[in-house]
Order: sequence, then structure tokens, then C-alpha cells
Amino acid sequence: MRIRPVGAHALLLDCSDANQVEAWRAELWRRRERGDLDVVEIIPAARTVLLDGLTDPAHTAALLGTWDPSPGTAGPSPGTGGTDIGTDVVEVPVRYDGADLPTVAGHWDVAVPTVVRRLIDTEFRVAFCGFAPGFAYLTGLPVGLAVPRLPTPRPRVPAGSVALAGPYAGIYPTASPGGWLLVGHTDLPLFDVHADPPARLTPGTRVRLVPA
Repeated sequence: MRIRPVGAHALLLDCSDANQVEAWRAELWRRRERGDLDVVEIIPAARTVLLDGLTDPAHTAALLGTWDPSPGTAGPSPGTGGTDIGTDVVEVPVRYDGADLPTVAGHWDVAVPTVVRRLIDTEFRVAFCGFAPGFAYLTGLPVGLAVPRLPTPRPRVPAGSVALAGPYAGIYPTASPGGWLLVGHTDLPLFDVHADPPARLTPGTRVRLVPA
């Protein structure tokens, strides 16, 4: 893991893989909850974690060098009030009727019902959020089940669409263009600007895509 300064009040952690990102995200959140870390924002991405709003980045960088988070250890997620998310799973009711199910089945070399069963049986975890407010990138599928995006994105994907791309699953919180492969749909609201937090799925949250 490499630590780089970003501006006057932030640090960027360059991680080796998604597992290291999650380990550091969980550790940093625990440290902040305990008062060991003075930071405003902890923002994970695919291979980085951004610490923003630091009062003393140099001191924080020195602290990080003494910490050794354990890979795969779940920690509290933003907005949970410090609750250990390892004991809670958000169940998202899904109608598995996506237009691209046959395409996914072809990539996986299985029948469509097997695709659906694999998705239902998988426990996902929110790795990071991006692309659109409330859009969570879900990990949990084996690397060998990664699928390509569409060669040409759809101009409009309906809100609630459950989709796959690369190693990730995701759910479109609002209608938007998108090139992911559609496998189903949920009516569960995923983003509400008036809620606290606005996004239902935040980094570290465990997720099951249960049949509606």
C-alpha cells in the first residue's frame, strides 16, 4: 500500500487489490469511530481509499504506517451509527426478468435458471459507490464470472435495474444511460436525498439479491 498526499488536507491510499481496499476501509472507519482518526470523509474506490478533511495529513500518514488491517474483516459502514454490518444483510427483492439474462448465461456457459440461482445464492458486499448518486458496486461473484459491458450503452436504463459488468453487480438507483447487462429489476428505493444517509447501500454493506 502506498500513501500519497492530495492537496492540503487529503491522503490517497493506493492499494494492491479490492480486498486490501476493503480491509483499509473497514479499519479506517473503526479508527474514526473510536476517535483514533480525525478525518471528514473516507471514500473507497476500486483500488484506492481517499481520506479527505484531515487536519494534519503528515501525522495521519505516519499513523497509517503503524496500522496493519486484516483483509476480509467487516467494519461499520457510514450511516450505521457504528453498528457492525457483519451481522446485518440488506435484502433486495429482485424480479429476475432482465433482457440480458440469456447473454450472461452464454458468457457463463450455463442455463438462465443457473444464472438466477447463482445470483440468489451469492452474498455481495458494497465495495464502493460511484457513477451516479446511490449506485453501489457489489463484489462477491467469482473472478471467472466477470462479463463484458454492452458494446453500445443503452440511452436509458430504468431505475431499479439490476445488472452485471466486469466482476461487479449493481443496481441503477435512477434512470440513466448504461452499458451493464440487465438481469432483473427491484422496486426498492436506493437513493433518497431526504434520507440519512441518502444512499441505502453504502461501502461495506452486505447485500443479498433475493427473489421478489
